[in-house]
Amino acid sequence: MLQSPYTALLLVPTGIGAAVGGFAGDALPVARSLAAAVDRLIAHPNVLNGASLFWPIANALYVEGLGIDRACAGEWNLRPVRQNRVGMVFDAAIEPDLLQRHHHAIQAARATLGLNIVVGVTTAEPLGVQITEAPSGASCGTLARPRALLDGAQRALQMGAEAIAIVARFPDDLDFTDYSRGIGVDPLAGVEAILSHLVVREFGCPCAHAPALRLEDPPTAVHPRAAAEEIGFTFLPSVLAGLSYAPQFVPSAELPQLGDISAGAIDVAIAPATAFGSPALLHLAARERPPLFVAVSENTSVMEVLPQDLGIAAIEVDSYLEAIGLVTAHRAGVALKSVLPEI
Repeated sequence: MLQSPYTALLLVPTGIGAAVGGFAGDALPVARSLAAAVDRLIAHPNVLNGASLFWPIANALYVEGLGIDRACAGEWNLRPVRQNRVGMVFDAAIEPDLLQRHHHAIQAARATLGLNIVVGVTTAEPLGVQITEAPSGASCGTLARPRALLDGAQRALQMGAEAIAIVARFPDDLDFTDYSRGIGVDPLAGVEAILSHLVVREFGCPCAHAPALRLEDPPTAVHPRAAAEEIGFTFLPSVLAGLSYAPQFVPSAELPQLGDISAGAIDVAIAPATAFGSPALLHLAARERPPLFVAVSENTSVMEVLPQDLGIAAIEVDSYLEAIGLVTAHRAGVALKSVLPEI
């Protein structure tokens, strides 16, 4: 029996202190496990990045968050690629020695992973990243000179880049005490989303961000979930690896090609039970035939946006292992009532 590829969307919103996916690549084990149960997995950098660590998942698509929102809205389709030409945009505020650390990461990625990193540009002015906190406790912030970022990205694209990696200088006075203990909210995450969203919104190309921070202090013990950010001088390797195969965004009005992925192809969407306010999920819920929604209760966060509050019919499960079992049954065409009698 001929069937379309079973496609899963895995979302863990950035900067909300998610118990799974709120730290340095700690959602990667979930992504790897879920990918083994589906034909195609759509996830975003917050799920697939692990600073200096990453994992090649052959059937995963690395898609920036705003790109997922636009795809789920039906505005864009996702077009898988074999390899992107990646362009770098560096914040003018990055000091020469710290910039050299990032050039080392680029050279290593070219030499060891065979990535096609074609150009590096520096913004005309410092970007002016500032970190704040929303009333909910979620991470957020501001960018003093967004035009400098967009101009830098435009130059990189004009020089042949197909995907953009941003490295912005972040303040040195950030408090990582709770984060290093495996609790609290990643203070960087909110502004990171702003940076990549700006580029994706303006140019419709894959984009992700790696923060530039001073990491040369003497090492101290940290929680295992924060440890991936302690083993290198930059956060760039996982970003470069992800962008190298990130699908391109194609307006849905264009004639589709074989392999393009539209919102209607998504069979299941999985998210933390308290974080269902994502535009992507709201767009999918409004479709004539929405996907199966799975809400994972163990993945707590500082948010309190439940699916039932938004009129989204979701099945709540305790864990990601239970979610993967549910996906397996759904993919097999098994009536969920037969495996979850309480539905």
